[in-house]
Amino acid sequence: KVLDASTLSFGTRVRWFAICFVAGIVCSVLGTALLWLPKGIKLFAVFYTLGNIAALASTCFLMGPVKQLKAMFEPKRLMATVVMLLCLVLTLCAVFWWNKKGLAVLFCILQFLAMTWYSLSYIPFARDAVIKCFTTCLG
Repeated sequence: KVLDASTLSFGTRVRWFAICFVAGIVCSVLGTALLWLPKGIKLFAVFYTLGNIAALASTCFLMGPVKQLKAMFEPKRLMATVVMLLCLVLTLCAVFWWNKKGLAVLFCILQFLAMTWYSLSYIPFARDAVIKCFTTCLG
């Protein structure tokens, strides 16, 4: 079934998944390092956003793009997907059009949280465990 959506071999799909995923991590870490440079907020926002896009795109090689899009917009992932995509765009708007550094950082944090919540939806009972952990710790 993995090969249904593409003519790429399974080995090629796994290699490109790894390449995109590692590139995503490198971009996100690089963006975070660039944040501390003078005027590094724009580079941070761009690299962090590109990192999240690359990490998200990496799964397209495993699932195929059509199946990936269908999975992203399933009811259990819809809210996380919308928040994540919206924050990707808003991060770039905040630094390039609105010149609001704090807002850009806030949108990057929201990107991270939405991407985490989205990713947890693929692990059975992971979201329930996180919710239970937070409710236990907070109250």
